[in-house]
Amino acid sequence: MEAYIYDAIRTVRGKGNKKGALIGITPTELATQTLIALKEKHNLDTTQVEDVILGCVGQVKDQAANIAKTAAQHSNYGDHLCGVTLNRFCGSGLEAINQAAAYVKSGFRELIVAGGVESMSRVKMGADGGGMFMDPSIAIPGNIVPQGISADLIASKYGYSRNDVDQFAYTSQMRAVAAEKDNRFKSRIAIKDIDGFKVLDKDENVRSSTTVESLGTLKPSFAMMGAMAGFDAVAIDRYPEVETIEHVHHAGNSSAIVDGAAIALVGSKAAGEAIGLKPKFKIRAAAIHGTDPTIMLTGIGPASLKALTQAGMKPSDIDLFEINEAFAAVVIKAMSDIGVDHSKVNVNGGAIAMGHPLGATGCMLTGTLMDELERRNLSTGLVTLCIGGGMGIATIIERVG
Repeated sequence: MEAYIYDAIRTVRGKGNKKGALIGITPTELATQTLIALKEKHNLDTTQVEDVILGCVGQVKDQAANIAKTAAQHSNYGDHLCGVTLNRFCGSGLEAINQAAAYVKSGFRELIVAGGVESMSRVKMGADGGGMFMDPSIAIPGNIVPQGISADLIASKYGYSRNDVDQFAYTSQMRAVAAEKDNRFKSRIAIKDIDGFKVLDKDENVRSSTTVESLGTLKPSFAMMGAMAGFDAVAIDRYPEVETIEHVHHAGNSSAIVDGAAIALVGSKAAGEAIGLKPKFKIRAAAIHGTDPTIMLTGIGPASLKALTQAGMKPSDIDLFEINEAFAAVVIKAMSDIGVDHSKVNVNGGAIAMGHPLGATGCMLTGTLMDELERRNLSTGLVTLCIGGGMGIATIIERVG
């Protein structure tokens, strides 16, 4: 049985701090507004939707107590609707889609809403703690370092200069600016307050004034951490061929901290016929791959190649790629590993420009990819993200009809 994506919807992304436009909107409300938008857009018979699977990394405070079921209940889809919240770190939103596809392909479910949500202004990154990063008995023997150190290790090991990563970041910003001007984000919705007034109607972090020169003035974010806390030494101990960690990443060439939510409607052919919808895309393949937890962020290449093998495809068979811009060096390395030119990757900008709402990003990238493949009348796309702790995830989609 095949699994299809019938539609995808994402919110705008608000800056994930106390000055961000969405700080007054709860994560439950962010997710609920996507569910309501999906229902209203298609006059959806919600009794046919069986489950909501949402990725969410910080499952504490406003995001605790199974936010997927909370949003399902708040959406007025009906008491029948179940919900489950998962956490594969930055890959959670795509993992939700992949799990939904697996349920559909197995015949265990017919129609599922899958996606993710993260309010980083209300639930700070790391607020959930965890042994991997907090327990010395785990972190020390595992040579585990913060992700920023891992990104700088990648740049140091593979020879990516400060100018390389700043040029990449500049391109991300300019592509996002052009996409906004051209109204390319068709799957995006504005967020409203309790009175129905628009709070935010475009991605808040995009900076049209960015230049390579302005990026060059920013101080590296992880140099002091690497030196004072000894993380540089840990990385070099694991990779002795790297004599010095060159700290090239900063706030301008790393993913922005933002709030947002996204969902996709995933189902069987019969489910689509029952609700009167035609599928937009078929999910061709889905793969994960583990990597060394010190360098951590190199899982994109092997996961993508694994998905391609699963689908019987080559990199040249993919029309467009969405590679999450956790850090600039991560994407540069991934493009090299996959063997793809930047002209086919993140053509409308990425998380460096628009932000990375952890649990939601994988689904957001999927919707962005669907929009652009349709706009260009192209067929195949690959979505992929690096993941904390040393993992990668990738999914291949193909237009139908």
